[in-house]
Amino acid sequence: MIVNLSQQHSLISNWVSELRDIQIQTDRMRFRRNLERIGEIAAYEISKVLPDIQKEVQTPLGTATHQVLKEYPVLATILRAGLPLHQGLLNYFDKSDNAFISAYRKHHPDGSFEISLEYMSCPELDDRVIIISDPMLATGSSLVKTIRFLKAEGQPREIHIVAAIACTVGIEYVRREEPGVKIWCGDIDDELTAKGYIVPGLGDAGDLAYGPKMQM
Repeated sequence: MIVNLSQQHSLISNWVSELRDIQIQTDRMRFRRNLERIGEIAAYEISKVLPDIQKEVQTPLGTATHQVLKEYPVLATILRAGLPLHQGLLNYFDKSDNAFISAYRKHHPDGSFEISLEYMSCPELDDRVIIISDPMLATGSSLVKTIRFLKAEGQPREIHIVAAIACTVGIEYVRREEPGVKIWCGDIDDELTAKGYIVPGLGDAGDLAYGPKMQM
């Protein structure tokens, strides 16, 4: 399942346009907040497909019955760029357990790169719903490696991916390698450069959110 949230929410389309705008990108706080907002709307939409149960609540004047989440998902994110998007999900799934994965592009002198994963902290994952947030789904390599990294620790029942912008190439790769994954995107672009950057995209989300980094 693939959901382009911009097709359902004009607000998300507005926030994505601000994420892309080179004039607005210079405001790091606004950039982070827009990613956070997309995470919040994604959480709301994902909540609609999660199992719920009926619960009785005692009020000062009587009893009310409500449908509530049967369980909270595990929220996982890829450091560092995923943190604002993760925070948006956590704002809504505020009782969730969390997982953090270190993944980065290790560049080689010839211009090529590989995805390096060096750290993970996670709760029990067996038979649980996991939502993985990463602002840019480009080639899909880092997400597939992350999913397999997580599966080595436990067998989740269901996996969702939330991205601010995804590329069709990356979506197809993730679906081919992990066919059961559900993908929720702020928007979808069709072009990917030889260096693995989405076009038109928005640039490096981690640098725009937290400042430039040294190449490794």
